[in-house]
Amino acid sequence: MEDQAVCCYRHPQRETGITCTRCERPICPECMISASVGFQCPDCVGGRASAGAGPAAHGPSPRASQPRTLAGGVITSDPRLVTKILVGLNLVIWFAVLAVGDRLVNDLDLVGYASLPHSGEAVGVADGQWYRLVTSVFLHQAPMHIAFNMLSLWWIGGPLEAALGRARYLSLYLLSGLGGSALSYLLAAENQPSLGASGAIFGLLGATAVLMRRLQYDMRPVIALLALNLLFTFTWAGIAWQAHVGGLVVGTAVAYGMVHAPRERRALVQWGTCAVMLIAMVAVIWIRTLQIPT
Repeated sequence: MEDQAVCCYRHPQRETGITCTRCERPICPECMISASVGFQCPDCVGGRASAGAGPAAHGPSPRASQPRTLAGGVITSDPRLVTKILVGLNLVIWFAVLAVGDRLVNDLDLVGYASLPHSGEAVGVADGQWYRLVTSVFLHQAPMHIAFNMLSLWWIGGPLEAALGRARYLSLYLLSGLGGSALSYLLAAENQPSLGASGAIFGLLGATAVLMRRLQYDMRPVIALLALNLLFTFTWAGIAWQAHVGGLVVGTAVAYGMVHAPRERRALVQWGTCAVMLIAMVAVIWIRTLQIPT
């Protein structure tokens, strides 16, 4: 049966695939309220839905027509699972750094090309250590750094994961993080190390703006949040602005392709957008590698 989108029962003009885990009525991100498992609608949380209410009490079940998220993802019982895993992975690596010390950071952070001070050994992406472009996204050193990034990931990531679905959300996160690494590698000094999930977080911010515009929400809060974060990016010392801008650009582009893809060619447009952004980043990385003398 062909996937059929439904609209929020409180906002009929807003297309959604998210359903209340209690009564199964479709709800948009504005109406969904976090529960122990999934999300519930305001009526169920307020106790206004009857105890025996179910799909039959409100007409045909959305599941009967195989509803999906706005972006076509599968609706799951835990719409924050990937976000929880990402937060947990970042925290595990954080505690590993505390236990092992800076040696782990030096092995996994993003650096274009540099020589170790004691051995003179060459390290960096230009020396073939491509994994640093990804591992650096999960590294943090300062407590405030990881605290800010993980709180942002939890607050922004959960609603995005519910709206996009797990696979699309994870792709958005990883591509945004890689976009931040690619622009840092291209524009920063070759021996300047950088780390942190900030590029991925900015990608989620850009995706949130795209999603809110698609759902016709008030854009002023997210625009103000983006402007404030960009102000900090360019005024505070020690911040890799390249990672923030790279993540923001990639995340916005990927999210636009995901939420605006026509339903009849949805998968092709969505994964095609991801592929185009990945190819563009690979090209940037390859060009920068050719520029660095090794």
